[in-house]
Amino acid sequence: MTADVLKVRDCDETALRGLLQRFGLELERLRGDTVIPGSYWGEPEAGLIENRVIVRPDTPVHSLLHEACHCICMRPERRAGLHTDAGGDHDEENAVCYLQIVLADEITGMGSDRMLRDMDAWGYSFRLGSARAWFERDADDARQWLLTNGLLTAAGRPTFRLRKD
Repeated sequence: MTADVLKVRDCDETALRGLLQRFGLELERLRGDTVIPGSYWGEPEAGLIENRVIVRPDTPVHSLLHEACHCICMRPERRAGLHTDAGGDHDEENAVCYLQIVLADEITGMGSDRMLRDMDAWGYSFRLGSARAWFERDADDARQWLLTNGLLTAAGRPTFRLRKD
């Protein structure tokens, strides 16, 4: 991970918390030196436990959104037992990546352009070589998955609902 990605400390915590609350998710913010419970990748990456996304000030915003999108995209029974490893299949992972790009526009200072750059800086891997190329030219299946599961509108906007089935 590079140092220049947008961090939680660089954003309005109330706005981040409000965005997650629209989905019924909780943002838990820890002190900077605290171990992040539920972090799959280890500090400073976000942690997941049930409906909580756990971060520190130095957690990248792309990580916060990625983990939140896992919660949003998974079935309720998986969400209820969620701890650290979100699991899911290839299609769901692509949908998570797509949704985090869409939701980035809901965060002042982030936006989808910054999200795409930060995803590349962290090392997300897409067969077209960049997050932008994937999002613009190769993500129709991910968009369709989100539409089918009621998480995006036909206009490509988030519905602010969790996956139900």
